[in-house]
This record gives sequence, structure tokens and C-alpha cells, in this order.
Amino acid sequence: MKKKQEKYRRIEFYKKYFDEFFLKQSQKVKDKILWTIELIEEIESVPKTYLSPINKGLYEIRGKLGSNIYRIFCFFYKGKIVVLMNGFQKKTQKTPKLQIEKALRIKKEYEDEKK
Repeated sequence: MKKKQEKYRRIEFYKKYFDEFFLKQSQKVKDKILWTIELIEEIESVPKTYLSPINKGLYEIRGKLGSNIYRIFCFFYKGKIVVLMNGFQKKTQKTPKLQIEKALRIKKEYEDEKK
């Protein structure tokens, strides 16, 4: 019998922001995203290849499949909860400013609801 893996973090999905992105992806991309999410939950020290800070408490989950690059914005809440928000397919070297601004608005919305 396989021993259940201890989880260092818990993933939380906020509203439908993540779902709207996830459901549009191919099955291979979905599988890669789910694999990365499990990694973030189960590994104590997640490499920046998969989870990288942006600014103002905002992080991006990073995924790549072939030449396609995907990003999912998230943030930590109460230390061990990772809240997933909007995602997008990255087409340029820099993360688009509008995507970052949207993620910061969603983060504020979440934090305001938790007050």
C-alpha cells in the first residue's frame, strides 16, 4: 500500500478565475498543470522553475509544454494556502502588465472578502 504523501501546502481555487482558463486547455496542458499543482502541494521547497514570485505578494505557477508557455497567478494566504487565480498562455518574453494588474485586483477582492 502506498503511503499518503504529506502536503506542505493546500491549493484553493478562488471563484471561477482559474476554471475559465483551465477548461479551455488541451488535455495534455491540463495534465501538466495538475502535475505542477501537485508538486507545489507536496514539495517543501518548490523550484522557481514551477513557482516564482512576481511582486506585491503575487506569484506565478509556471508551465511549459513544447513551445507553449503557461502562467497561472496565485498568492499565499495564511502561509500554507495557495490561492489560484487567472491564467494565460504567455506569448512574449515579459509577463503582460494587464495580466498582472488583473491578478492584483483579484487578490485584493479575495482579501477584502476574508476581512
